[in-house]
Amino acid sequence: MSRLFLVRHAQASFLAADYDKLSPLGETQARLLGEYWVRHQVIFDRVGCGPRVRQNHTSRLVADAFRAEGLPFPEPVVLQEFDEYQGEAVLAISLPQLIQSSDEIRAMHRAFVEAPDSEARTRAFQIMFQTIITRWVAGQIPVSGAESWADFTARVNRGLARFLSQGKRGEQIAIFCSGGPVSVSVGRALNLSAPDTLRVAWMLRNCSFSEFLYSGERFSLSTLNELPHLQDASLVTYW
Repeated sequence: MSRLFLVRHAQASFLAADYDKLSPLGETQARLLGEYWVRHQVIFDRVGCGPRVRQNHTSRLVADAFRAEGLPFPEPVVLQEFDEYQGEAVLAISLPQLIQSSDEIRAMHRAFVEAPDSEARTRAFQIMFQTIITRWVAGQIPVSGAESWADFTARVNRGLARFLSQGKRGEQIAIFCSGGPVSVSVGRALNLSAPDTLRVAWMLRNCSFSEFLYSGERFSLSTLNELPHLQDASLVTYW
């Protein structure tokens, strides 16, 4: 059997003007993951990463820990299929109309805009975002101009099949991506519905890794949402 580690990127710059970069805390999370794998001699035959800055930066910080100890770390192959689903576009396209048509969404948006501090603002955004994306995945909110959830799922599965097929038997590989591609991979392994696959995405923590076993057509989940490298609870984040 071969082993695949899927890593959700470390904490990005949530609610900042440029989300697609790691926060200082995210950089710490990624370094600690690299150091943990070095200590445990987790060596990879191949590495891939999605196209986003936050995904690539996470992989580079992990690689730095390996190279600092003289250990090999393959140059990551950029995998376009492991880009995240277009949640920001769905929100931007659908929110103006939802504010007009839905009392519930309007109240959530007001709570977000009027939040008294950053913690309350983050919490209000989470509630609003998860509600809208859940309805979108369920087909209750039609959004034109953004990749559909079904197309996103097909894209990730296509990329996963392609990358796995290019390897050799008994290899160990890692892909640095986002919560959406990890959840789709879990859904593939467990034959989950679209709503259940999305629920997996909500629970994934920043810089966590999930391990899969594969051979031929077999693709099985071994561990999910692991964070042995973040022993301090203050380092554990979701957004």
